[in-house]
Amino acid sequence: MSKIKTYIQESSDELVNKTSWPTWKELQNSSMVVAVASIIITIMIYLMDLLFSNGLTGFYSLFS
Repeated sequence: MSKIKTYIQESSDELVNKTSWPTWKELQNSSMVVAVASIIITIMIYLMDLLFSNGLTGFYSLFS
């Protein structure tokens, strides 16, 4: 039981005293970068899906 208590104390000490947390402004900037990148990737995947869908529809219509 003492090992678990020691582990929790050391983990708490590391999270509070030894970890550098980002500031609120840095966190907001990082979140905006992730949001913009997600939107761009979503648009790219949508356009690729649209292209392949139309391409395959045209290809299959040649055989029917």
